[in-house]
Amino acid sequence: MRTGRYTFSNKVLRVLWLIVYVTLFRFSPRPFHAWRSFLLRCFGARIGKKCHIYGAAKIWAPWNLVCHSSACVADKVEIYNPVNVVLEEGATISQGAFLCTASHDYADASFPVIEAPITVGGHAWVAARAIVLMGVQIGERSVVGAGSVVTRNVPSHSVCAGNPARVVKEMKR
Repeated sequence: MRTGRYTFSNKVLRVLWLIVYVTLFRFSPRPFHAWRSFLLRCFGARIGKKCHIYGAAKIWAPWNLVCHSSACVADKVEIYNPVNVVLEEGATISQGAFLCTASHDYADASFPVIEAPITVGGHAWVAARAIVLMGVQIGERSVVGAGSVVTRNVPSHSVCAGNPARVVKEMKR
């Protein structure tokens, strides 16, 4: 975990991204995945081939987004990423999910921002309206149940659900 540093140039870049998001990204036609990938790449995102990122997805800092090939980010997903979010090959983030890489250190009187990256493993699925908190790694071919709150790492080949999310099933490899 590290404490956040929000420079003037970072703030300017986020304002520029917001303008592009509102004018060119958000309302682009549904099948224009290549166009949205292009816009994200212009702001430093590393986007693999055949990624599907939908127009109503909110990405706070494209320069901290890594999507390997065939990753999918559905409508109304919110990725709050002052630090890296990595979606491995074939990872799917369903409608309304929230990936959050930052919070505040409530134990410190100055309430500083703290950050830690999130990784979603290959062919893993974060179902609708699930929340994945900072520092979490979702294992390969795992499933996070709808509406779950993931506060700890999820092992590969498992299904987790609940608040806080717990492993409810191990899958065959």
